[in-house]
Amino acid sequence: MVIEGKILIVDDDQDILTAGKLLLKRHFSQVMICNSPQNIPKLMADNRFDAVLLDMNFSPGESSGAQGYNWLKKILEIDPQSVVVLITAHGGIDVAVEAMKLGATDFVAKPWQNEKLVATLTTAVLLGKTRNEATELRHTNQLLALDTNNAQQQPLLAQSAVMQHVHSLIEKSAPTDANVLILGENGTGKELVARELHRQSLRTDQVFMSVDLGAMSETLFESELFGHKKGAFTGANEHRVGRLQAANGGTLFLDEVGNLPLHLQAKLLTILEQRKVTPLGTNKAIAFDVRVITATNIPKQDLNNESRFRQDLLFRLNTVEITLPPLRDRVADIEPIANHYVAFYSRKYKKPEKTIAANALNMIKHYPWPGNVRALRHAIERAIILSESEQLSPDDFQLSHVTKPTITTAPSSTQLSVETSELNLDKIEKSTIETALRQYRYNISHTAKALGLTRAALYRRMEKHGL
Repeated sequence: MVIEGKILIVDDDQDILTAGKLLLKRHFSQVMICNSPQNIPKLMADNRFDAVLLDMNFSPGESSGAQGYNWLKKILEIDPQSVVVLITAHGGIDVAVEAMKLGATDFVAKPWQNEKLVATLTTAVLLGKTRNEATELRHTNQLLALDTNNAQQQPLLAQSAVMQHVHSLIEKSAPTDANVLILGENGTGKELVARELHRQSLRTDQVFMSVDLGAMSETLFESELFGHKKGAFTGANEHRVGRLQAANGGTLFLDEVGNLPLHLQAKLLTILEQRKVTPLGTNKAIAFDVRVITATNIPKQDLNNESRFRQDLLFRLNTVEITLPPLRDRVADIEPIANHYVAFYSRKYKKPEKTIAANALNMIKHYPWPGNVRALRHAIERAIILSESEQLSPDDFQLSHVTKPTITTAPSSTQLSVETSELNLDKIEKSTIETALRQYRYNISHTAKALGLTRAALYRRMEKHGL
């Protein structure tokens, strides 16, 4: 069997090079030879070798091995991950020990035994591949961490006094590893706050991983968070690393934590207390190191209800508690947020940057924005797409009058019925969704459940109808 791997043989003896190549090309996919160590830097610049078989003496009468040591050092300076096997006719324990100290992987004496040389280089090639894969994985993780940290398109814009207090809490808690619980209605920017906490933390160069617990089925909770081994359950066709392990060293953001059933809350509490996770299908616990940030749109009084949320888990999660006010309570922030999105969507859709007319600005400042910043963002995106003038007018925003939402009990089927003479399915669907959203105070999870939809399906329909 031929092993996929590239080997470089460096020796001043042409017979050794020829014999080595004839032997090794029967076992490895690529074998290159070099009769002068002076060519090593160029060869390494043009190729990635899985293993290098390096002679230790290149001058007539030389037997000290100093030349081999010197070129070993240079190879490792060029690529510290290089796997180098030294070979010489003047071998001994002292030479082998010194070679290992300088970074050689193994040592073979001349004349070699064919089976031993092949076995040694097979091990060396596998080690080289492992090192290269580890290096590539490390670089990939760094790029992913950078990408996730730069993923937030909107800065946390805030001029209002209430949001200045939020910024103060972020600045004080971010450099610590304290768990943070973020409270607030849907669309207030809870994930933006979580990302800002990560950005200002000591883990900023590590991964930020977001998990929407509200969209995760109960049956997948353990597999997603803890991971599983192949064959752990029906459908587990391969090993899977859980989110807690994948976020190791970084920040794990658990959104919609308030929607977890009580029995899963108990499992989450145990994992956070032990700081160890046991993948499904194994008995071995694996330690992890993550900073946990959670968020929920459930009001604090509901979280304090033992029948709704475990109080011991709540104490674990809210070492620091940050409450985001709804947009209607931070009117001073509406204009800078709106201007940011006007500029953003003008660039996205390659349109001349527009401005917001004074009467339109006054209108959006007095609009209750039941969907908060998310609703404002969608309204501006739609206005940028549809507007044909240089200024955005009130008509461009297509805002219907919405009364201030009131607290209600779960609506009956009569309350959710749609009174309309229209038989257009799209209009009926939009009206039904609007009614349900108002009844449930724009709580996406509860609205989706009442309509018999998943959260993702509800979001798609809201996007479709511009809600």
